[in-house]
Amino acid sequence: MSAESCFKTYDIRGIVPEQLNNTVAERVGRSFCTVTGAKSVVVGYDARISSPKLAASLIEGLTASGADVFDIGLCGTEEIYHAAFSKGLDGGIMVTASHNPEEWNGMKLIGRDARPLDPEGDLAEIKKLVESDFSFPNKSKGEARKSSFRDDYISYLLSFIDPEAFRGLKILVNSGNGCAGPVVDLLEKHLPCSFVKVHHDPDGTFPNGIPNPLLPENRGETSALVASGECDLGIAFDGDFDRCFFYDENGDFVDGYYIVAMLAEMVIGKNPGARIVHDPRLYWNTIEVVKRMGGEPCVSRTGHVFIKKAMRDQDAVYGGEMSGHHYYRDFGYCDSGMLTWLLAVELLGKQGSRLSEKIGGYKADYPISGEINRTIADSEGVLGRIRSHYESEAKAVSFEDGLSMSFEDWRFNVRSSSTEPLVRLNVESRSDKSLVDEKTREILQLMG
Repeated sequence: MSAESCFKTYDIRGIVPEQLNNTVAERVGRSFCTVTGAKSVVVGYDARISSPKLAASLIEGLTASGADVFDIGLCGTEEIYHAAFSKGLDGGIMVTASHNPEEWNGMKLIGRDARPLDPEGDLAEIKKLVESDFSFPNKSKGEARKSSFRDDYISYLLSFIDPEAFRGLKILVNSGNGCAGPVVDLLEKHLPCSFVKVHHDPDGTFPNGIPNPLLPENRGETSALVASGECDLGIAFDGDFDRCFFYDENGDFVDGYYIVAMLAEMVIGKNPGARIVHDPRLYWNTIEVVKRMGGEPCVSRTGHVFIKKAMRDQDAVYGGEMSGHHYYRDFGYCDSGMLTWLLAVELLGKQGSRLSEKIGGYKADYPISGEINRTIADSEGVLGRIRSHYESEAKAVSFEDGLSMSFEDWRFNVRSSSTEPLVRLNVESRSDKSLVDEKTREILQLMG
């Protein structure tokens, strides 16, 4: 058993039981309280078969360390965020492996106000305690109580939108047998639209495949059903529904990059002059839309820890990543898949727009390659080779997150994965898809 391999850059993720098991989970609970001093913690879990037992062991560790635990059971990660910031709790832990394969599980840990734990601070200290033979001192046992904050959460989501904007729409929702279905059912009662529900019931065996709509091979069914069902749009969730993904009325998958611009437009419309945080992988379209709307774009390193900090530092109303994470100041600076689709559909309903029309202009003005991943052991060498090749002609070079280089009519970002031996490439241009294709091929050849 190796707890070390469970600790990733921002959370805990590993194979059950070889890497993550009940013993590790119990020590995570004890270590969390020891490091953060938390006295009140909300705990929930996703639909995976291993999640309830891991959560029970985690709760045992938390209560043994003197914390009172609010056990909200099967839920989405954002329900943990909402409970933490709305109820004034000291922290929260979600047992989930999100979109990882069935045999995996993990934990997402937050502190007071739903703030992420510092990877080099509290999370690193928790990692040390879990991996060590440290003997935790006896404390007065805390209380664990079955709880539900879902009604408050649903009401909070609905407070952001005008339900009338949904009238008459037909929306396909693919929950991927994750946790999203029960929440969609509750929202449905308040929305004057109809739903087509696919793989709706939580099922930890994932009989229809792991819910990861970012993988192109996982999009075909949703795409076909949206088109054949004459739906106005489609929405697909990952396992813990902190991310949602969109399909237009033709069943075409919409890249998350363009959703960032659409949501930025909506947010600035409601909050004139708002600051918008975005990641550096692709951003020409986002910057153009934000400035045209009278907002202020702010770039941040990729990753929820960095986006959330940048939003707080800049008092930004919204932050978006092309990977499908969308963050809201009024949602505790946290990411929410549910709030994202509600706001997006409200915008379309109020404008009377089709999603393909809304996105079409963005795609024409700023075509992209889509993120391309390559397995490369020597990522530093590859980035160095690419930099040397283009450095003399680049108009701007940034190391904000990997390597970004901008030219007159195109730009690219290439970065190493923090958890896998992968290099990720994104290319965009100004209105020239053939240039994107040409430069993408060129860089891939340099990558080897």
